[in-house]
Amino acid sequence: MKSLPCLFIVLAAVHAAGQDGDFRPWKDTQGRIIQAAFVSATPDSVTVRMADGKEHQIALVRLSADDQAFVRGKAAAPTAPAAKTAPAAAATAPASPDRLPIEKRTWPENVVVPTKSIEIEVVEENPVARKCVYRSEGFEFTSQAKLAGSVMKEVARTFEATKTLVASLPWGVVCRPPEGFERYQAALYETRNDYVAAGGPPNSGGVYMGGDKVFRVPFQSIGLKMLGKTYAKDADYDGGTLIHEITHQVMDDYLRFLPTWVVEGTAEYTEMLPYNAGKFRAEAHKTSIRDHIQEMQKRGYAVDIGNLETHMTMNNDAWHGIADTSNKNMGQLYFRSALLVYYFCHLDGDKKGTRFIKFMDAVYGEVEALRAFFRDPRVKRFPDGRFQYPTSFPPPDMKQETAPFKHLPILLGERTYSQIAQDITAAYKEIGVKVSVN
Repeated sequence: MKSLPCLFIVLAAVHAAGQDGDFRPWKDTQGRIIQAAFVSATPDSVTVRMADGKEHQIALVRLSADDQAFVRGKAAAPTAPAAKTAPAAAATAPASPDRLPIEKRTWPENVVVPTKSIEIEVVEENPVARKCVYRSEGFEFTSQAKLAGSVMKEVARTFEATKTLVASLPWGVVCRPPEGFERYQAALYETRNDYVAAGGPPNSGGVYMGGDKVFRVPFQSIGLKMLGKTYAKDADYDGGTLIHEITHQVMDDYLRFLPTWVVEGTAEYTEMLPYNAGKFRAEAHKTSIRDHIQEMQKRGYAVDIGNLETHMTMNNDAWHGIADTSNKNMGQLYFRSALLVYYFCHLDGDKKGTRFIKFMDAVYGEVEALRAFFRDPRVKRFPDGRFQYPTSFPPPDMKQETAPFKHLPILLGERTYSQIAQDITAAYKEIGVKVSVN
């Protein structure tokens, strides 16, 4: 089944509703209309049939409120049993087996990496050429040195566990490798010099680069050390920075549609959860945020979000304009983002994170829309990242000035930034933390 392109095209010639009683107008969130017939629905999408007989799947978040209500009504309506002589209808698969309706999502207690996901396949081992390729279920690792299967399994454990955690949180994130890749890509460098020469920032322990979709990390940052003539894994190594960057990698599809504070705040959230040997204790989030705050205070950071509207509406250029001036300024931005994401996940409103989950669902709609756009045969992609499309078929908004902030009203609700600032102060006070915000 082919997905409908992200933005509706007002067709020059449509199948009139009078010609087929099943046909009706469908309106997207930007007011554009098509004529199509309802076929089936899942919790996240609706399948419609066009006048030419082709069926397309549309993410519900792309539709108007009236059309979403129509779909839910159709999905809830009882259907008459099929005649015994009729052929069996094919079951409609959900948009993703990992996504549940918002009301059925819960915050996990413990998240454990599946054993099968860290089974290692050796693809290539050429130590002379410094190219050894290994695969786990979701990742492909290119290492400069040969690694024993048991060591590679321990390296893969953190990557796969982080992917499992992100997919298990009620944010509804679907973890899929970038278009054109069967697995997420990771490059492992034997020395820091090798890492920096490959583009890794000199003062970093690892970095996910969205340009080529590769996570780069030196051996030291994944706890690898030379014992005799072979590398071994240090079981006591703290992989917090690694978890932060892997979170960016498995959420790559979402990053262009998220404000920078959400990008970094979600990664700070996963990093602060207690982790050991493939297991995240997600239920310990309340202790984790308190411990994180205490640690940041010891480092000299104020528990201060500053001006809430400024932080929540800061684009990527403005963020880096502040972060690049000093490590202290960068750390404060990350700290503020962690406080905000935690608030929206566990302290806001019903304390179930409903607003944040709805916000992330709207972003999921943008992700699906962009994937559908690039799958359309009218769009031509080039190796350097450029793409070409007809003027009558524009892509979704990807501008950093607007795209990340499109769905912020979901988080705001009917509140002003000033009201939310007061809510944040009060909510943190309830858990024994004093947070300044204006």
